[in-house]
Amino acid sequence: MYVYPRRVRRCQIVPLFATCFLLCLMIFWGPLDESNIVGHMKSYSYRYLINSYSFVNESLSVNRDSLERGTGYQYLINHKEKCQGQDVLLLLFVKTAPQNYHRRDAIRQTWGNEKYVHYYLRTNIKTLFVLGQPSNLTQRDQQQRRLQAEDKMYGDLIQQDFLDTFYNLTHKLLLQFSWVNKFCPHAKFVMSADDDIFIHMPNLVAYLQNLAQIGVQNLWIGRVHRGAPPVRDKKSKYYVPYDMYPWLAYPDYTAGAAYVISSDVAAKVYEASLTLNSSLYIDDVFMGLCANKMGIVPQHHLFFSGEGKAPYHPCIYNKMMTSHGHVEDLHYLWKQATDPKVKNVSSGIWGTVYCRIVNIMLLCKLYYQDTYPCLAAFS
Repeated sequence: MYVYPRRVRRCQIVPLFATCFLLCLMIFWGPLDESNIVGHMKSYSYRYLINSYSFVNESLSVNRDSLERGTGYQYLINHKEKCQGQDVLLLLFVKTAPQNYHRRDAIRQTWGNEKYVHYYLRTNIKTLFVLGQPSNLTQRDQQQRRLQAEDKMYGDLIQQDFLDTFYNLTHKLLLQFSWVNKFCPHAKFVMSADDDIFIHMPNLVAYLQNLAQIGVQNLWIGRVHRGAPPVRDKKSKYYVPYDMYPWLAYPDYTAGAAYVISSDVAAKVYEASLTLNSSLYIDDVFMGLCANKMGIVPQHHLFFSGEGKAPYHPCIYNKMMTSHGHVEDLHYLWKQATDPKVKNVSSGIWGTVYCRIVNIMLLCKLYYQDTYPCLAAFS
């Protein structure tokens, strides 16, 4: 095949160059890459050249009749009545491990407190902690009895009989979407969060109430990963072998640490999950595959954090949605971030100017910070 320069249009030059560049990376440089920089470059090239994952969906699709997801795992603890007869703005699933008692208690006393939201924010949220059964065989019975006692006191655990391990995170995701579909389909929004996340519930509720008023649909917000490549390093816990996912890039997805979807998206993702192979144990990627199959695109929110903690400052709290990596400091951050005086710091012209300068200093660093991007300082 010969390519004549005169016949090549300008719009074809970039795709041709990108294709050649991608092939060179795959053939020559890929095996030498240790920091996965080339992996990301190949992934981005692949994403923007192909820009379609329909063939991925087709390859991962399975016969719906062959799946028994509904009966595959039995409930050990459940609360079918949690949402009955109530107008629910937000159904909040917190992914937790059986042994994380102290984290759950801290969340109940801070951002996951249903009574606080009802009394101070004048709306209803429902908080449920999602878990499997203890994976430690020697302590399983003891831990399970403690979980039963905890649930008897608080009534906010849902548990199925799969082992609670990293490689069963997709089962935990399926549990969430199955539960909302069966027991709380009328919730306006659904949120999934880790138990080391901080959520600024007043800010989030105000944001969702505004969206509910306009009847928003197809909403999926969080920290979006675009063109992310599968991890091929066998030493990493995120390692995905080629036979599980042979392609160069994942569809766009939000970080599993915290994201929000509207109720219609929850129903669509549940429908897609019934026809996709769930052996891929990276749960947020599997969520991305389900959403992609249904034509749902994630939206990046500047104040959903990455893996790092957001800076501690009132000017940050004013627009904060989530921050990652909070366990011991959860009570402190909750007290500081929800103090009514926070709003006064950024009010007025001088307050706006002050917070703009502070946020630029805090967020616009020369080195990489996986919290809020520099762009958030100008929002």
